[in-house]
Amino acid sequence: MAVSVDPLVVGRVIGDVVDMFVPSVTMSIYYASKHVTNGCDVKPSMAINPPKVSIDGHPDHLYTLVMTDPDAPSPSEPSMREWVHWIVCDIPGGTNPTQGKEILPYMGPRPPVGIHRYIFVLFQQNGPMGTAVQPPASRANFNTRLFADHLNLGLPVATVYFNAQKEPISRRR
Repeated sequence: MAVSVDPLVVGRVIGDVVDMFVPSVTMSIYYASKHVTNGCDVKPSMAINPPKVSIDGHPDHLYTLVMTDPDAPSPSEPSMREWVHWIVCDIPGGTNPTQGKEILPYMGPRPPVGIHRYIFVLFQQNGPMGTAVQPPASRANFNTRLFADHLNLGLPVATVYFNAQKEPISRRR
């Protein structure tokens, strides 16, 4: 009998960014026609603009979405872990981040060296956040666990991640 291993464990998302949790909401993410699945590769040039994200969730519930890179600036020396790329709160269930309140504008992946993980973490809120959420002072050294703890969000309800690396500069001759 084959043993299935959670890709979030294999990719060290659980451990580096979040604690073990049981997913309870379905979140799907697309960059153009590319469906983001755990561990897939996405070219930074495809991810310049925010992805299309849909959250199933109950319409009476509100959600917070965080996107981070725990491998900044280099996977072998992540001295800026985590680099936060996007924060949206007050997203109604059954909708998408455009229906929520953007706390920190989206910044696409720009991995300088190595293969970086870009992680979308979804939390269910206990109620509307309103002005309780302030943008972090810096994108560097963000901590998803401390952010969730500060806002009493508990464990994530969904997480999806992709890998990206610096694209070669095309040479024209």
